[in-house]
Amino acid sequence: MYHTWMRYFTPSPVHHRLGLVCLGVGMQHGALPTVGPRTLDHHVAVVIGAGGGWFRGADGERLTVTAPALIWLTPGVPHHYGPDPATGWDESFVDFTGPATATYTELGYIEPERPVVPLADTAGARAAVGRIARAARRGNPLLEVETGAAVHELLVALRRARADLAPDGDPVLQALARDAFQPLSVAEHAARHGMTPAELRTAVRRGAGCSPKDYLLGIRLGRAKELLAATELPVAAVARRVGYDDPAYFSRLFTRRVGTAPVRFREQQGRAVPGGWSSRIPDPEHPPTIPGPAT
Repeated sequence: MYHTWMRYFTPSPVHHRLGLVCLGVGMQHGALPTVGPRTLDHHVAVVIGAGGGWFRGADGERLTVTAPALIWLTPGVPHHYGPDPATGWDESFVDFTGPATATYTELGYIEPERPVVPLADTAGARAAVGRIARAARRGNPLLEVETGAAVHELLVALRRARADLAPDGDPVLQALARDAFQPLSVAEHAARHGMTPAELRTAVRRGAGCSPKDYLLGIRLGRAKELLAATELPVAAVARRVGYDDPAYFSRLFTRRVGTAPVRFREQQGRAVPGGWSSRIPDPEHPPTIPGPAT
């Protein structure tokens, strides 16, 4: 026996321009029928929360699926899968498409070459699927936007839940972030980790979806923006604090990547706060109490 619930949607062309649209969602469990062989024209994330089964892709190899796990179904790729008929499995699935799928694939969030991905847990993914399911109520005027936004959340949750990544992220990325403001080349960063530059590039692209240079640049420019907005430090001093000894080079780099010069950014975003900004991240679920006017 098995239980199945599902909904399917047809977003309009304007919703596709949001980047991602949800085409369907389902939750089912038990000794489900096998799926395929078939080929789809869109992506599907199949999250297995309990139980196990098998998957066979275009190469014909039969892979074992053991929960918690993710099955990626990608456009144009034949697939065939199903749970163990004796035990069944617990499954959630989300069908989606849109131009942003190409970028998510480039960044490593979608992995067509790895159709079965072990997960550490499925809590985050199931929460995103739950948001899609709640938005799927009949007559919801925000259906396409709510479900599309939840697909973005789902891809992030699945990336974070991968069993081959530490809960706090890749140690190499953590170390790069820690040393990001030191004036070190990519080769020098690699040497610190006992790696070749090529090995470091592979590790960073696998963990962050970009090159070490772009990863470090994002951290440096983010900090530079904070210093420009929150302090009156000269641009040259900001440049040195984020790892650039040449302020002219920093200004050119900042302008090219941000789209505006450092001085102009400060004019637009400056928010001088006596004593500086707080380093404590607020809890949005428990905001501070603001006292009302005295009576």
